Amino acid sequence: MPSVLIEVRRHFTKEEEEGIMEAVHASLREAFRIMPHDRNVRLIVHEPHRFMCPPDREKPDYYTHISIDAFAGRSIDAKRTLYKTIVEKLEPFGIPKNHVKILLREISKENWGIRGGQAGCDVELGFKIDV
Repeated sequence: MPSVLIEVRRHFTKEEEEGIMEAVHASLREAFRIMPHDRNVRLIVHEPHRFMCPPDREKPDYYTHISIDAFAGRSIDAKRTLYKTIVEKLEPFGIPKNHVKILLREISKENWGIRGGQAGCDVELGFKIDV
């Protein structure tokens, strides 16, 4: 049940915003094998002057920062698949691969309060983490 925050520097249409969020969620389903209904994806649009990015990007307004908080335990291969899949799925929205930064933070299950205030380590999750 990853928690995702996508931050961008330009306004997209409503359909594009939904598509960007779906692209990241689909990547998590593919790489981390999360359940389709397991959605916690947010998108924030910053004014460019409030979101600095590396100055050498050819399309700075398309710079995209993705933060993902997830249970610890995925393999390095699953993480590599996630990163690659995200950038590939964002390309149709005009976002160049080298304009995407992904920050994955792994958090142990006891540090998640879920399903009515239970510690994540005390809950049968219904999916595997060690993929």
